[in-house]
Amino acid sequence: MVQNPKIKPVEADNSNRIKDPEDWTTGDEPMTGAQASYLKTLCEEAGEEFDDRLTKAGASKRIDELQEVTGRGKKGEEGGTGMR
Repeated sequence: MVQNPKIKPVEADNSNRIKDPEDWTTGDEPMTGAQASYLKTLCEEAGEEFDDRLTKAGASKRIDELQEVTGRGKKGEEGGTGMR
């Protein structure tokens, strides 16, 4: 079988797909529109207040927390937002 040379296998220790929000270089910037929209939805479902002052990193952490509360997070996967 011939492998596509443009596709490289993802090595766990070289992957930046899942990164702690504290390590993001843009983590202190305001949350993105996509994060705000999803976070608003999660807050409504969980009966929690929406904080529009969160940073990208803060929003990511809050999304992870609320996914656990609402059951929207994918079970068995590390990370939660997929925005890492």
